[in-house]
Amino acid sequence: MKSVRLPAFSARASLASSAPTWVLLQQVVVRGLVAVKFLAIGRLLGPAAIGSVSVALFAVAIAESLSDTGLAQAVIQGRESPSHAELGAVWTTLVTRGVFVAGLLIALAPLMNSQFHLGGELALLQLAAALPLIRGVASPAYFVVQRERRFQHIAGIEMSAAFADCCIGLALALAGVGVYSMLFGMIVGETLKSALTWATMTPRPPVRLSWAGIGHYLGFSRWIWASSVVTLLLNQFDKVIVAKLLGPAQLGMYQMSSKLAQMLLSDAVIAMSQYLFPTFSAHHRRDPREGARLFRAYFGVAAAGLALIVVVLRVAAEPLFLLILGAAWLSAVPLFKIFTINMALGALNAVLVSYLRAVGDAKATTQAPSIQVVVLLAIVPPATHYWGVMGIAWSITIGLGCAGIWMLRRAWRRGA
Repeated sequence: MKSVRLPAFSARASLASSAPTWVLLQQVVVRGLVAVKFLAIGRLLGPAAIGSVSVALFAVAIAESLSDTGLAQAVIQGRESPSHAELGAVWTTLVTRGVFVAGLLIALAPLMNSQFHLGGELALLQLAAALPLIRGVASPAYFVVQRERRFQHIAGIEMSAAFADCCIGLALALAGVGVYSMLFGMIVGETLKSALTWATMTPRPPVRLSWAGIGHYLGFSRWIWASSVVTLLLNQFDKVIVAKLLGPAQLGMYQMSSKLAQMLLSDAVIAMSQYLFPTFSAHHRRDPREGARLFRAYFGVAAAGLALIVVVLRVAAEPLFLLILGAAWLSAVPLFKIFTINMALGALNAVLVSYLRAVGDAKATTQAPSIQVVVLLAIVPPATHYWGVMGIAWSITIGLGCAGIWMLRRAWRRGA
């Protein structure tokens, strides 16, 4: 029967079949540019500089997670496309959030400067406040394009922004601008991305203040917000502890080992969730059993591939650090070996999150990281006492494993 129906959907099938290609191309280019920028600046400036900019960026991440509206995911997952008025309300909400987050970061910058031993880098924290404001003014048509799986369009915008970010950041670093070069590059890239969402994407929302018409999104989005808050605790908890207790240089080592493992292992899979979430949603709306079969296929391939990469990276860790970053970073190798396992587990969990959100079980994606928080609260104090920063890293491994088991159980109950 399926073979008879194929001609009637040939255009749609062609679009769907090309979608993974565009997502993969986007992630190879974008993540490659991010890696070149991060690693090159890390080699040029050293651990202390990377630690300082990491403090500024995790401050942005904390503020954005605490104010996450969940509207992007609600628009993508919803059964009906948003109306013109609804898009206007979404845009108003996101702009308001951006202004609030930027103001909050500027107000708290002096406190963070003293608490995290940045030594006069107050302007660095204030400059980072521009990022949520620029992201907030982007057009919510971006979410509609994601919903409709027009990944070629998304790839063009994301690659353009990443290219601008990388070029500006590296040029400024080579010119002697120092740690600020990384943030300036990000600001240019985010500005270009926001501008392109308005210039190239439709439908464009009305540019006026209006909050009416999106109440039906709140039931789903509140779980997204709760999930973001819990994820915030998980993603930033360890960095805050390292920065507070050990200062920017040690945070730089910790962040570099984590970031390199993320680039090599989890970035591609997590980024593929941009494709998987709307794709799982579309298949589930059409036939839940078809969606479950698709999930099993993607999850199995991801698990096998990640396991192989983890083994290779752990064996090659020391020569890899010498080649890419130099001898100054070798003390980060033991942490890197742990983070290869953590990032693989995180990538698999991202696939699970995409599927559970697609089938409308956003509650499960909040419960899983909540379990991880409980595990960390129980394990981190004794692990830190006996093994220091290595104990923190292994605690994260155990927490990720527990969260993944919980989500697998929920996916199984959904028919996967």
